[in-house]
Amino acid sequence: MDLIKKITAPNPSVFTGQGTNTYLIGNKDITLIDPGPNIQEHIDEIIKLGDGNIKRIVVTHTHTDHSPAALPISKILNVPMYGKLVDGDSTWEDETFSPDVVLKDLDKIKTEEYILEAIHTPGHASNHFCFLIKNLNCLITGDHIMDGSTVVIGPPDGNMDDYLNSLKRLLTLQIDFFAPGHGNFMHEPKKTIQSIIRHRLARESKTLRKLEDFGKNTINELVKYVYDDVPEQLHPIAKFSLEAHLIKLIGENKVKREEEFYKLN
Repeated sequence: MDLIKKITAPNPSVFTGQGTNTYLIGNKDITLIDPGPNIQEHIDEIIKLGDGNIKRIVVTHTHTDHSPAALPISKILNVPMYGKLVDGDSTWEDETFSPDVVLKDLDKIKTEEYILEAIHTPGHASNHFCFLIKNLNCLITGDHIMDGSTVVIGPPDGNMDDYLNSLKRLLTLQIDFFAPGHGNFMHEPKKTIQSIIRHRLARESKTLRKLEDFGKNTINELVKYVYDDVPEQLHPIAKFSLEAHLIKLIGENKVKREEEFYKLN
């Protein structure tokens, strides 16, 4: 683990848990991944830990808890920013980020210490990437997989179908552990992915069952029943993912929408 240093930003919240994890990969040729929010004490800590060896800044995606510190650090250190902008509208977008290098799927950053491979994993965001540290079989997961919480999929940029397909793709890779964007290192990658897929499909089945019970319903009513195992104060957040499930089900011709009502097709 000598190649990976983790700093957690001081931005705890319902969305971010203990805070956003920033990773410094390498020692003499450092790639900074997800510099996090533009908080001065966090930026100072990153620069101090980088000790003059940060050569580039890479972001998993451009939500406001992951990328806003990229621009100020880039200016201070005069290093390039790598990433991708979203395809359309996004709810939590960092408007300050503009990549010097636009990432593509399977792009590699090669140094004498490590090889970092970009894996495009749309779902949580259309521009989301995970990063595989090849010589460690460690996957930096950003918000694709988080420790201790499921990921919010917020339409229109978030897409449940893409999310599940991106998870299935990760099952084909050689990964020994996850370094997530929130929480602690995770050491059972395959089991974790399979569990997330099962959880999402169970939520989808519950949505269909509730629509069968009620005939038709609004998303505001439906969330109370589909997420009855989640504290009510979190239902406004759960509504994002429920809408993503419903959009997926409409695409599969299992559900249809009539004005604000959803019903089985």
